[in-house]
Amino acid sequence: MKVRRNIRMSSQSKGRLARVVTLLPAMLAVVCMFATRSAAQDKPAPKWELYGGYSLFLPGGDIHGQQPGALLPISSRLETNPRGAGASITYNFNNWFGLSLDTSTHWGSGEGGLAKRIDDAAFSSLSFGPKVTFRHEHFSPFLELLVGDHRLMPDAFHDIDKLGFMFGGGLDVNLSRHVAWRLFRADYVMSSYRYGPSGVPTTDIRGLRAQTGLVFMFGGGEAPLPPTAACSVQPTEVFAGESVTATASGSNFNPKRTVKYSWNGTGVKVSGSDASTQIDTTGLQPGAYTVTANLNDGGKHGFAACSARFTVKEPHPPVITCSADPSSVRTGGSSTITSNASSPDGRRLIYSYTASAGEISGNGATATLNTRDARPGHITVICNVGDDRVPPLTASSTAIVNVEPPPPPPAPAPEIKQLETKLALHSIYFQTARPTADNPEGGLLDSQADILKTLAGDFKNYLKYMPNAHLILGGHADPRGSVEYNKGLTDRRVERTKNFLVEHGVPADHFETRSFGEENQLTAEQIKELIAQDPDLSPADRQKMLNNLKVMVLANNRRVDVTLSTTGQQSTRLYPFNAKDFLALISLKGGEKKPPVKKTPRR
Repeated sequence: MKVRRNIRMSSQSKGRLARVVTLLPAMLAVVCMFATRSAAQDKPAPKWELYGGYSLFLPGGDIHGQQPGALLPISSRLETNPRGAGASITYNFNNWFGLSLDTSTHWGSGEGGLAKRIDDAAFSSLSFGPKVTFRHEHFSPFLELLVGDHRLMPDAFHDIDKLGFMFGGGLDVNLSRHVAWRLFRADYVMSSYRYGPSGVPTTDIRGLRAQTGLVFMFGGGEAPLPPTAACSVQPTEVFAGESVTATASGSNFNPKRTVKYSWNGTGVKVSGSDASTQIDTTGLQPGAYTVTANLNDGGKHGFAACSARFTVKEPHPPVITCSADPSSVRTGGSSTITSNASSPDGRRLIYSYTASAGEISGNGATATLNTRDARPGHITVICNVGDDRVPPLTASSTAIVNVEPPPPPPAPAPEIKQLETKLALHSIYFQTARPTADNPEGGLLDSQADILKTLAGDFKNYLKYMPNAHLILGGHADPRGSVEYNKGLTDRRVERTKNFLVEHGVPADHFETRSFGEENQLTAEQIKELIAQDPDLSPADRQKMLNNLKVMVLANNRRVDVTLSTTGQQSTRLYPFNAKDFLALISLKGGEKKPPVKKTPRR
């Protein structure tokens, strides 16, 4: 009966131990879960921890032994021992690492009398080892590894001390700054013993020690300094439209947490999630503005805020004065316009100029006024300056240039006078829409080419005595095309006339060209007057031309006028009514046929 009872109790003990050992990984998983959640190490560590409480021991092994004088060894499953107490003291080196000195004892049941129970054994331990704690404001999970003396004290055999190991963990619930409840502590226990000769199997303890109790904490544990934040802006004074950089820095935040930033402003739009952010001041009125940064690391007390101020300054426009040197020039001369400008705010300046007559060029602190084609009198030059703001602040000043009439020309020498008298200037007339863009070298009829050949020969002789003379070519078009089209057409007519004269020996640098498009049109009344003054027309021809006045107006405006620069003599506008190609000139149909493409014979 006693053997059966031992067997039955052994199977029951095995079942209980198996269930408890199965729970150990789950307990350690809970510890790891709490360790992950508390990895921020919010709670400061005490220097000393003193634990005391209840202890339960599940040996998890069979005892094997042989009594002196016995013929056979005996074996039995060691029973669970609920009669125990435990204590430990831990010294913490920092917030998470410490060393523990641990002891526990589980005494026997005291049953059995002289008949000692083989399955009843007392157990005690004295161990030392590291402890890792993950501290949080409300709970502190921990892991530990212990090594030291393990004493097994079975009723049926003598006591044996062996080196043993424990590893496991637990969870402390913080009740106050100095007291915590050790909700559970579970350690896997390993040690081995031999009761009898070498032929008797060893007694291997592979069990579980479970404890609960109170923890008292002393020393250390000073409350951390509260987080603080400091804000700055750079620069502190700007003009509207300039960028401002705001920066926040935090102190005493948990170093294992990520600090998040949020920005807002009073009267100014500011956003961002980094330690620095850019502030757009476009459109802000002069005055002081405040930006605020909120810092938060996700902890219960891990937040702080700070503010900084910057000022938008009142803008000041630039100032400018300008002068002309020389202030008085002859017609055709030039004057240098000089601007003296500055920005009270130190901005970059941009210059521009306008003139009431003549031509002015330049976009810096100086410009040049050319009085060519300007009438005698005063020319007003406006000097403008603006800064680089958007929109810019501007200022203006004026300078006056007096244009004097040219001196009377010297009496020409007889040879020059004779050449000027001989120099025949006639306007050159073109067909409708010619030259074309596809054939810019065409469009010049024979009658007009003959006029240009005569002009080229006479002008080359004239240059021998007047080397500075120029021919001024001004192109015109009838008003039927668009402004853009007519401008291109007159450009081609002027270039065709110039190129023909250059081909016949006139130097290319003795021309000035102008393109008027449909500007400066001859009116119907002017055409009537020209027809009436033409000596080559009979009364009948003259009446015929007047009957087709609309066609004649268009034909007379398709021309290039020629002017001699030295005397101002303008070409005679005498339409070639008697030319062989007259009908082609007055035709209203545009365009010209392209020359046929020569085909290369196949070989």
